[in-house]
Amino acid sequence: MSMKKYMIGIDIGTTSTKAVLFEENGQVVAKGSEGYPLYTPNSTIAEQDPEHIFQAVIQSVKQVMAHSEVRREDILFVAFSSAMHSVIAVNAAGKPLTPCMTWADNRSSEYATRLKRDMNGHELYLRTGTPIHPMSPITKLMWMRDEEPEIFQKTNKFISVKEYVFAKLFNEYVVDYSIASATGMLNLRDLDWDEEALRIAGITRNQLSKLVPTTHQVQGLDASYAEEMGLAASTPFIVGASDGVLSNLGVNAIEPGVVAATIGTSGAVRTVVDRPVTDPKGRIFCYALTDKHWVIGGPVNNGGILFRWVRDEFAAAEVETAKRLGVDSYDLLTKIAEQVRPGADGLLFHPYLTGERAPLWNADARGSFFGLTMHHRKEHMIRAVLEGVIFNLYTVLLAMEEQIGRPRKIHATGGFARSALWRQMMADIFDQEVVVPESYESSCLGAVVLGLYAIGRSDSLHIVSDMVGATHEHKPIKENAELYHELLPIYISISRKLEEEYEAIAQFQRKLFEE
Repeated sequence: MSMKKYMIGIDIGTTSTKAVLFEENGQVVAKGSEGYPLYTPNSTIAEQDPEHIFQAVIQSVKQVMAHSEVRREDILFVAFSSAMHSVIAVNAAGKPLTPCMTWADNRSSEYATRLKRDMNGHELYLRTGTPIHPMSPITKLMWMRDEEPEIFQKTNKFISVKEYVFAKLFNEYVVDYSIASATGMLNLRDLDWDEEALRIAGITRNQLSKLVPTTHQVQGLDASYAEEMGLAASTPFIVGASDGVLSNLGVNAIEPGVVAATIGTSGAVRTVVDRPVTDPKGRIFCYALTDKHWVIGGPVNNGGILFRWVRDEFAAAEVETAKRLGVDSYDLLTKIAEQVRPGADGLLFHPYLTGERAPLWNADARGSFFGLTMHHRKEHMIRAVLEGVIFNLYTVLLAMEEQIGRPRKIHATGGFARSALWRQMMADIFDQEVVVPESYESSCLGAVVLGLYAIGRSDSLHIVSDMVGATHEHKPIKENAELYHELLPIYISISRKLEEEYEAIAQFQRKLFEE
């Protein structure tokens, strides 16, 4: 009889679902993933087919079970992480009436502005912890109520993509406090739906799922799906939490004063606190992890996607050179940027090419280079873009510091952490030591750590510290930190002064696309 036990972490992301099979000590045994398209027919729509995502969950689990040859009886549990802010309307039979509106869908932009300006939006934020922005499900529901009234009236439940998956697997509608706290409709103090928020959205609590802790277990897996995935029908499923809060757990950033700074396609800065905390200026989110752990921070739209933009739009020659040399094009561009002094000789880049969430929460924000002279060349622009992404993350941290004080350690994660230049930039701009934990698929690891806690095989989330290690450490270079400190007030001042201009140019651009 096998003595080893295993656990599966699933992360439902924006472009793919990943499943990771772990040994109980955190060792990775097998990985599986399945991608799906994001439909963006114009600049405001960002949708997915919920059935594609459900099938991706089935197939990714099937892959890890097949590749590992682990017995189904030796799986302790399956635990979930999921992207936030999605909305699917379903009928009484559980069939989708709409595609899945993702966090990136901006159709409710005007409703977010109306909620913020005219409908007591700031007070609602202070109660719910979700900044007023088109990403927020409450604004999506406001939009759907007015713009898709026939569908809105037919809807039995408004659910997230993880709720859709659980409903199909278990015929039960449950939503964890973490995903619920990212809807703009959960009262953080009461851990219950906020009555004013429901009224604003035009729905009743019966149209939402049952609220459960992130440690909630569901059993009774549909036998046909169990067979397809290679699991026992009795396998417990842990509802889990959102990808952001579980990423903090997965990189061991749960101690007071430890901040996780992530740059993937987008980015985020987050830290764990022991009670709900909101910002009088409305710049940061507050989402649940457990009843004793809350994650505050800010997401940014513009992370590694801008490095890809630089490569695709500015660097055709360098990409060809990289191909001839047999090296990664991003590595070559990084070497080019390294030739330029910190601060790019006074060239600043505001990275708002896809609008911005934290700290501006302004979907109309637009990108710009500032300080261009005849002296500046392509390599200055490349470095300025990389620095601009870090500057923007640092402004989010500054907003957090007003509530929690200066952090004592930064854990850096995401694709950018592979670049020594970007890691050092972060240490210099943040003027703090930056540590890169060795954590594979941090949201999946966070999910299984939460699962061990949920089933009682661990009495603390701190067991994660035994599952990750540190691969790189960067200390700030004093003269670089001083130079960046001089540039930062200019960087911040520009974005504050251009609010009216952002709105005007965004309206102009929208009008062009409508014609």
